[in-house]
Amino acid sequence: MNISNLKKAALVALTSVGALVATAGSAFAAAPKIDSGDTAWMITSSALVLMMTIPGLALFYGGMVRRKNVLATMAQSFGATCVITVLWMIIGYSIAFTPNPDASWNQFIGGFGYLFLKPMGLNAVSSLAPTIPESVYMFFQMTFAIITPALIAGALADRMKFSAFLWFMALWLLLVYCPIAHWVWGGGWLGSAGALDYAGGTVVHLNAGTAGLITCLVLGKRTGYGTENMAPHNLVLSIIGASLLWVGWFGFNAGSAVTANVNAGMAAAATQIATAAASLGWMVAEWIIAKKPSVLGMISGAVAGLVAITPASGFVDPTGALIIGVAAGVVCYISAVWMKRLFGYDDALDAWGVHGVGGALGALLTGAFASNAINSAAHGWLIDGNFGQMWIQLEDVGGTFIYCAVVTFIILKVIDMILGLRVSPEVEVEGLDINLHGETVHG
Repeated sequence: MNISNLKKAALVALTSVGALVATAGSAFAAAPKIDSGDTAWMITSSALVLMMTIPGLALFYGGMVRRKNVLATMAQSFGATCVITVLWMIIGYSIAFTPNPDASWNQFIGGFGYLFLKPMGLNAVSSLAPTIPESVYMFFQMTFAIITPALIAGALADRMKFSAFLWFMALWLLLVYCPIAHWVWGGGWLGSAGALDYAGGTVVHLNAGTAGLITCLVLGKRTGYGTENMAPHNLVLSIIGASLLWVGWFGFNAGSAVTANVNAGMAAAATQIATAAASLGWMVAEWIIAKKPSVLGMISGAVAGLVAITPASGFVDPTGALIIGVAAGVVCYISAVWMKRLFGYDDALDAWGVHGVGGALGALLTGAFASNAINSAAHGWLIDGNFGQMWIQLEDVGGTFIYCAVVTFIILKVIDMILGLRVSPEVEVEGLDINLHGETVHG
């Protein structure tokens, strides 16, 4: 072999080796690697979201009911947490966030391969969150699954049997929450269509608010509604609860980045801005109409802002967050106060007025103010000129509302036929605490 041929052979060999090294390096780079910083942030976020239900929501709702029902109301948050945790481990996570082997069914529901979380090893990683252990991602999503059904309790306060409530929580989680979570976040039809829901405007809040509206309509009004004083018994508890919700919401929204990155930072900033703006918006509207800015109104406005910014928090810039917050405060005030009076339904703690209306409003305004370039100087509204996004957001809102309303109604009717939903008039008058739990609040 002459020198020329030797050179050619050497060149071919080096090229082949280089290609193999590049391929191996690319494969190595593409392999998921658990990041300790992301993992620490997501464990913290999960704990913050759990704090939103117990003690946050328990205190917020507990302070807003009458003294004779405060323990029963707090027991609903605590009981829901326990039931949903176990069901999420057994089957909920599997059908919400793991692929269905049948691609056509995967548009609507996940698979059953993760029953009891058996395939989840110590080093397992989900394709939805490749830089953290799947156990952490499962835990994070579990906290969302816990608070969503628990929010419904705001509409049914003072009149539902505890046994019926626990059954309702279990069935609603599996038949409503898990499918809709899969539609939007787990690879289902709404997410595939391009619906934007960063942290749960439709999956969590519109979903829970719609269920609350249907539940209060099925249950009927509280005994004495409209004639008796049903003012909150202890707004101090509610202020503490609302404050815990506000702090915990940073885990809710910023944690939905699933990494400790710039998107988490922008989501946190947007959350703070929108919440403050909404509280001011509600306060000003109430000041003008009712002549006094109530403390209950201030904290309700803050929660409305938290709800409305939830779907948008990772997609909008600070200006968008400000506008969404102000809109949420004013619109949710009108919904919670005036719409309820106009139609006469008894949404005891305004689950529909704040979470349902706020979630739908936030989802639609996400389409209006989201930007593909929130981290650059070039900001755009209507998805930088993509007007079709508004139609996708409408599909998200409409699909969630219709499915949730229909299935919630069916669940309630089945439970009512078997167990009965509502306590007796005597129990309702005397109080749920002493009759359902054998305890009372003193002092």
